[in-house]
Amino acid sequence: MSYSFEITRTFSAPRELVYEAWTTPEHFAVWFGTSAIDVPLDTLSMDVRVGGVWTAVMNLPDGNQMNWTGEYVEVDPPAQVAFTITDQPQDPARALVTVILEPVVSDSGDAATAMTMTQSGDEMAEEQQAATVVGYNAFFDDIERIVAKLV
Repeated sequence: MSYSFEITRTFSAPRELVYEAWTTPEHFAVWFGTSAIDVPLDTLSMDVRVGGVWTAVMNLPDGNQMNWTGEYVEVDPPAQVAFTITDQPQDPARALVTVILEPVVSDSGDAATAMTMTQSGDEMAEEQQAATVVGYNAFFDDIERIVAKLV
């Protein structure tokens, strides 16, 4: 069963900083997995260019690991980044994540960013999709904290 979901979020930071959070290993390692899951910086590789590969290892609280990988399919700083993602590196099936960042002005008149993230792919049960959306929202809470420190 194919699936697709979209999450929108507005960050109180210019889009250059939000793009940096998505594409800089030091920031990605902090938010990818949230504070509950360790993503050691030395396990993270990000070749942020079309055709470039990214990999990350998540150390789960139960002692297990998840090995993530994907390939960048669109890179348009600071407006957009799109990449494939899987936690089954040996499986050629990959979901597609697209992140679009648009500059907006906050209620206080400061630079802000409207982010629209979509993920699509094949074979994700409804419960797994719902859990993935919850997980992404936790990631985005951490991105908000990261960019707040960078402003």
